[in-house]
Amino acid sequence: MLYVSTRGGGKPQRFSGILLEGLAADGGLYVPERFPAAELGRWRALSYPQLALTILREFMDDVPALDELVARTYTGRIFGSDDITPLKTLEPGLHLLALSNGPSAAFKDIALQLLGNLFDGKRLKILGATSGDTGTAAEYALRGKNGIHVFMLSPWKRMTAFQRAQMYSLQDANIHNLAVKGTFDDCQDLVKKVNADAPFKEREHIGAVNSINWARVAAQVVYYFKGYFAATRSDNEQVSFTVPTGNFGNIYAGYVARRMGLPIRRLILAANENDVLHEFFASGRYRVRKKAKATSSPSMDISKASNFERYVYELVGRDGARVRDLWRRLEADGELDLASSPYFPRVAESGFVSGRSTHADRLATIRQVYRKYGAMIDPHTADGVHVALGYREPGVALVCLETALPVKFAQTIREALGREPERPAEFAGLEERPQRYEVIEPDVELVKRHIAAA
Repeated sequence: MLYVSTRGGGKPQRFSGILLEGLAADGGLYVPERFPAAELGRWRALSYPQLALTILREFMDDVPALDELVARTYTGRIFGSDDITPLKTLEPGLHLLALSNGPSAAFKDIALQLLGNLFDGKRLKILGATSGDTGTAAEYALRGKNGIHVFMLSPWKRMTAFQRAQMYSLQDANIHNLAVKGTFDDCQDLVKKVNADAPFKEREHIGAVNSINWARVAAQVVYYFKGYFAATRSDNEQVSFTVPTGNFGNIYAGYVARRMGLPIRRLILAANENDVLHEFFASGRYRVRKKAKATSSPSMDISKASNFERYVYELVGRDGARVRDLWRRLEADGELDLASSPYFPRVAESGFVSGRSTHADRLATIRQVYRKYGAMIDPHTADGVHVALGYREPGVALVCLETALPVKFAQTIREALGREPERPAEFAGLEERPQRYEVIEPDVELVKRHIAAA
């Protein structure tokens, strides 16, 4: 398997050559030269670790001892059950795919536990940005690993108290939390600017853990197959997936699964009040906002979706020069308008539909799901369920991707249900633990000094 840049520069590379990379040298993102073909009949009976190994071998065919890495990653000890991502049926044809049973109580663990094991034994400085969950999952996967330092940029006062405590209470010497006075988009921009300094990146051995890292996308493809097999009895049935979406990595993995041959009827993108992506899928116009709104589903408070470029690359027929031109225009004008282009009709062909959810919608959906099914869901999952119900079709199973445990968003749960969310024992007293972090201005040179000093 070879990988190419969405902007057409450089030579194709093997997976090991891009493992540590976020951006390609030309500023694009790496994608596989081709999508492998699924073998549904053979894969249906596989356990989660077996399925993960089968799919990941297609994308990571030059990783030695991949079988051992996968076996070490996907265990009941780490994820609470041997199913790894169990399917919860709310009623016939309506399901939740439980993705949040890992160490940080968010779906990001599925990919980042694998990425942590892929990085093990290397001398690296990992730089990432988080809107709440990526940072925690990355730090839990990499804490205490010899030779690895993690620098995580988070938006100061933009996460819940639980999310902050999860990250900032880690006392491992290799974990460095930098709270940026700004939004997640500011954090993400700093990561891109550091990565754009090729000499600094090479000298400091910088690696990426954000969803622009292809290994994360590949790991997330697996649970679409697992969810499909759990929700169906035969390989000719169709399923729709709904995905709460901010940076477009999770739902893009579903698009990859569909391109591999998984019978996905619809990929239902659920946005919150930061509805840049919903606007695109509804109108063909992609307009970056100057500032993301603070909402009660904060992990989706993103106005520039990094992985969206990978999808546009497919939309324009894998024309790297065209993508390069579009992104120059995006950077100059703050928007892309494909509504009247020959590319926009391909959106419907690719299975995407979208919708928007508000704070009031989240509260109502949390109440509805709890009262009707006895299931407590977090506000991001509520965004997904709210939008999904508008697209429900007879005879097509609807699988809603869970994003986090409700305990991470207690204030919204209290407002919706008038009670505290259930708290796993390992998180008892979390907010009272001592915290280590430094508040900084959104200054790329300041970030570089922190990295160089470690």
